[in-house]
Amino acid sequence: MSAAAEALTAEVLRNALVVAAEEASIVVVRSAYSTFIVEGSDASAAILDARGRLVAQSTATTLMNSMALKVALPELLADIPAASMRPGDVFALNDPYRGGVHTNDLLVYRPVFVAGAPAYFTATMIHVSDLGGLSAGGMAPLATDVFAEGLQLPPVRLATAHGPEPAVEAILRANSRTPDKVVGDVRALVAGTAVAAARMEALLAEYGPQGLARGVDDYLDHTETRTRAALSALPAGRHESSYPIDDDGLDPATPHTVRVAVTLTPQTGAAVLDFAGTGPQVPAAINASASQSLAAAVFAMRCFLDPAIPMNDGCLRAIEVRLPPGSLLNARSPYPCGGRFVPIYAAMEAVFQALSDAMPERAIAASGILQPFSVAAVEAPYWIHLSYDFGGVGARQGKDGPDATGVHFGVGRNSVPQVEPVETRCPLVVESVEIVPDSGGPGRHRGGLGSRTVIRFLADAHVTTRGDRLRNAPPGRSGGLPGRLGGFYRRHPDGSLERLPSKVNNARFAAGEALVIQTTGGGGIGPPRERPVAEVVADLETGRVTPAGALADYGVVLRPDGTGLRTPP
Repeated sequence: MSAAAEALTAEVLRNALVVAAEEASIVVVRSAYSTFIVEGSDASAAILDARGRLVAQSTATTLMNSMALKVALPELLADIPAASMRPGDVFALNDPYRGGVHTNDLLVYRPVFVAGAPAYFTATMIHVSDLGGLSAGGMAPLATDVFAEGLQLPPVRLATAHGPEPAVEAILRANSRTPDKVVGDVRALVAGTAVAAARMEALLAEYGPQGLARGVDDYLDHTETRTRAALSALPAGRHESSYPIDDDGLDPATPHTVRVAVTLTPQTGAAVLDFAGTGPQVPAAINASASQSLAAAVFAMRCFLDPAIPMNDGCLRAIEVRLPPGSLLNARSPYPCGGRFVPIYAAMEAVFQALSDAMPERAIAASGILQPFSVAAVEAPYWIHLSYDFGGVGARQGKDGPDATGVHFGVGRNSVPQVEPVETRCPLVVESVEIVPDSGGPGRHRGGLGSRTVIRFLADAHVTTRGDRLRNAPPGRSGGLPGRLGGFYRRHPDGSLERLPSKVNNARFAAGEALVIQTTGGGGIGPPRERPVAEVVADLETGRVTPAGALADYGVVLRPDGTGLRTPP
């Protein structure tokens, strides 16, 4: 076979592996029962081999989920040896201390056999509707240990060739406020692994076991080579940074900080991200499991590399991540891990700022982040809606930050569900979704704007929130100003607003009251008065900046003819 033909065959195989995972994630979305999955398309799928290597992931799979699937597979094999597995077996776990995320994120695996032994695993993962804990939907922002967060599953056999394991299904039902939805979600996960397994079996038939194994090795080696080449183009040196967490929800006065030192070695095309000095784990829901912190570090590093580099084990060979055991980023039982977004987004931001210091021409200011919340029935029959709203992205060197998209790597294709299906499934009305003028940090390059969503309840409801960067504004860089803070609010029937804590559990709202979710804007880059007047006028025309904000932040007033005038400092 010619070199060109071999290259073409390799590319076809690489895409076939990704498509196998992609089809699995689509099947999960179309088969699931939970509103968040069906309407938000939040499902992940991956292909791994029996050595625990991440081979491929679907295009919608987030690094948070693919890292969990990778880190947890060796734990599954430690408890349930590969030699004991049979065709048709499916396994599950959710233990955050063994590679999982938190109790509501179920990781499901199906072995694919070669010569009677598992050679590959197809894997799927979603946030199922409810598995107990302090609040419906899987958020327990005031948990002081993992036992308050819901049911913990060690590696278990979920199904065999004869169907679901009745005892496991019974346990899941008994620990859920929405048992039918949970069982439906789990069966969707199983269906996804079956589709991906069928695609892998077809590839084995086409390429042969040795041919497929060679193709996988070549794919991972190809990715490693590209990753190291990209890393070799970055400036050598050690760059340190840190980022604060607002609070742990229980003790607002105690500070918590994530620290990182990024060491770049272009000669070998390697990067080491060492989080030594990060604060210790705490009995509050602001810790993360190791798999999630690994995802944050790798994601942040990849943002400064070629975006076309595939995400698989080859990429991980070039990036070493050191997570101190017993820290906010590598918690041990029984410290809760459900609030993992809080510390890992701080880790991501710390890496961003360290690399921005190393490469000012590619710098990004700090961002507003996603603000998760859940709303649920006060009593049976339960309905649950879990969602996120996103903050503004920090300005980039040379560009304004995008509005209300966040810098995120933890949710799926359409993580903010469409309004109409949510209103159909839950007794609520989404009255408005809009960007917040003046919320982007002023600067030569403006930070992205935050958003505001208003949800009015038609029945009494419990509201649970788990926010951050609602007290400490994302700072700007190089003279740019911070983004403007958002918050969670109760809007009373008379229109008055009552600010809620950023982390609140089961706040009871009466029918007629509304929940207001306002996210934080991103920081700006460069002095605001260096922003051209024409760009300020354009922001006025699009509603991103108000006349008062233009004057206060940029010293610009709008003339009657529609042009702008900069006032003296």
